[in-house]
Formats: sequence, C-alpha cells, structure tokens
Amino acid sequence: MSLSPDQQSKSKSEPNQEKPPIIWLNLLVFLITFLVAAIGVPMYAYFEGFSLGIIVAAIIALCFCELSITAGYHRLWSHKAYEANAVVRFFFALGGAFAVQNSALHWCSDHRVHHRFVDENDKDPYSAKRGFWYSHIGWMLREYQAHRYDNYENVKDMKKDKIVMWQHKYYLTLVLLTNFGIPLIAGFFLKDIWGSLLLVGFLRLVVSHHLTFCINSLAHMWGKQPYSDKNTAKDNPLVAFLTFGEGYHNFHHAFQYDYRNAIKWWQFDPTKWLIKLMNWVGLAKNLKRIPEEKIAKAIAAQQFNKAKSKVMKLSLPNKDEALAAIQHEYDLMLNKMTEYYGLKKQWIEAKKDQLIENVEKSQLHLKYKELKQSWEQQQKHWQSMVLQYA
Repeated sequence: MSLSPDQQSKSKSEPNQEKPPIIWLNLLVFLITFLVAAIGVPMYAYFEGFSLGIIVAAIIALCFCELSITAGYHRLWSHKAYEANAVVRFFFALGGAFAVQNSALHWCSDHRVHHRFVDENDKDPYSAKRGFWYSHIGWMLREYQAHRYDNYENVKDMKKDKIVMWQHKYYLTLVLLTNFGIPLIAGFFLKDIWGSLLLVGFLRLVVSHHLTFCINSLAHMWGKQPYSDKNTAKDNPLVAFLTFGEGYHNFHHAFQYDYRNAIKWWQFDPTKWLIKLMNWVGLAKNLKRIPEEKIAKAIAAQQFNKAKSKVMKLSLPNKDEALAAIQHEYDLMLNKMTEYYGLKKQWIEAKKDQLIENVEKSQLHLKYKELKQSWEQQQKHWQSMVLQYA
C-alpha cells in the first residue's frame, strides 16, 4: 500500500523518533531481583519455610530502606524540610544505598527537577502524564534523561555535605556491602543464610523499590486534590499506608518544604513521626511547617474553584446570582479567616510574654474565643454552600 502525497511529505518532515537506548544494568537488576523474589521466595517457603526471626528481620530491613528514602533522601535532602546531625545522615546514606535507588545526590537532583517541571513530559523525569508504566519504572529503563545525568547544578547545597559526597563516591561499594552483608549477617545469627538472602535480600529490595515507585505513579493518578489542582499530585490514604506517609502527595506538592505530608493527627505518616521523634531527642532541628492560615486559604481556594466550575456546568436560570453568592461567601470567609489567624497569633505571643498583665491576657483570650466561635460558624456556612455543588 503506497503512501498518499500528504503522508509522504509528513514522513519526510517528521522523521521517526527512535526510543532511547535501554539501560541494561537497571533492566537486569529489576528483572533478576523480581524473578528471584517471585520464584525463589515461594519455593523456599514451601520446601523449607521462613522462621519468625527472618520475617521480622526482613520487615525491619524494609522499614530501614523506606524511611531512609522518605525521611532522608526526600524530606531531609531534597526539600531541606528539617536538619539532622551527622549520625542520622550517615544512617540515611547507608539505608539509601541498601534501597538501591541511586546516590542521594543523584536521586535528589532528579526529584528537584520533578518538582520544578512536574507533569511536563519532556522535562519531568517521571511524568505521570506519560502513563503508569513510564512513571512507575519505565523512566529508569531507557536513557530518557541522559543529557543531564552528570549535571548536579540544582543540588549545590548537597555537595557541601561530606556524608552525601562520601556516599556518592562509594555508592556501588555501599550497595554491594549492604545488600549482601546485611542479609548474610542476619542469616548467620538466625541460622538461615539462604532464607535471609531471599527474604531480607531479594524480596525486601523488590518490595522497597515498588513501594517507592508508587509515589511517582499511583500518588499522581489516584486520589483527591484538596489543596491544589495545578498538577496531577493526589492525596490517598491507602497509598500513604503503602509509602510511609508519602501518599498525601497533593499536600506535599502544594507545600513541599513542610516536614509533614499529613497534617491531621489521624493520618498515617510514620515519616513525620520519625522526624518529630528525632527532634524530641535532639537528633533533628529546624522542622519547617507551613503556616496554618496558608493551608486553610489553599483549601478554601480549591473549594471555591470547584464550586464555581460545577455551577458553570449546570443549567441554572439564576447562574449569575449563584456565582455571585459563592463569591460573596468566599470573600466573607477570607476576611474572617485573616482576622481569626491574626488574633490567634497575637494570643499565642501574649501567652509567652511575661510582661503582659494577666488582665490584658484574659481580655485578649476572651476576644480570641469569641472570634474563634464566629470563624467556626463561618466555616460551617461555607461548607454547606460548597456541598450544594459537590
């Protein structure tokens, strides 16, 4: 079948774009570890069985890997959401090598590019808009980003960290020492070398890989967007459970410098809990938190935009009036919100100031309580209006 003149001219002006070369080392690591875990682990479990000690060791090793990535690579180094002492950074560097997700320097460089160009197919290293397979693992199987592999201009701050640079220099050595050494040591003490190699070694690595990869894929595809819809990042409690708190990804992309991904007490974020614990015992400091008012305004703005969008799609005879009512209520709420958080800040500062007399504090506290009640009523009124268009 011959091409039409239009097709011929198009094929000449737009030559076929070949796929980038395969990164054979990555492909083999992912393939071999998966096959050993998928075939070797069930066979060993059937014929020999795994002791409780080996299972516990594998769970501990998995937690070590994941928290080194989430608390170390991600929130400490990529976003500088807090500071940690040398001992903590050393263990995170070891855990990062144990997780086999590249050096901290390289991983964080990729991640900062992701945040800067999120969802831009040609620039975001693991853009979710290119599909689940690509964002989950495909981006690591071909030389899609070869032009910037050695460009660490966006992590100059990390180059000043001696532990980061030590890990980067000896990364391959550390990978081999941790991924064979730790399972062998565990197996020696638990009297099951082969069982430990399979469970603490291979299965732990495969599970660790795909849990982290879910952050790049599922956390951008599945869930809600209570804080922002400017990109594909989503909040999802199930993904958060699987990824040590990273599944509250909409919040993270909206407020990437906060050491928390989950801000409600009941939300599952063990990474946040670990960082807070380290702060209590003096191992971490300068934990960054986005102001409560800024978060509240982001939520309100998102609700406002969704409500307006829903009204625009409805066939209402009084659509302009409905839009005006939503705008009016939104403006009232923002004014009340600014007033409330301003007074709340004054009250918190007054409680700490010993020079302010108790009578003045009592008056300020009473005013704060009254305004808080008014603010809560305003919120309920706003929520009831928003729910009409949910």
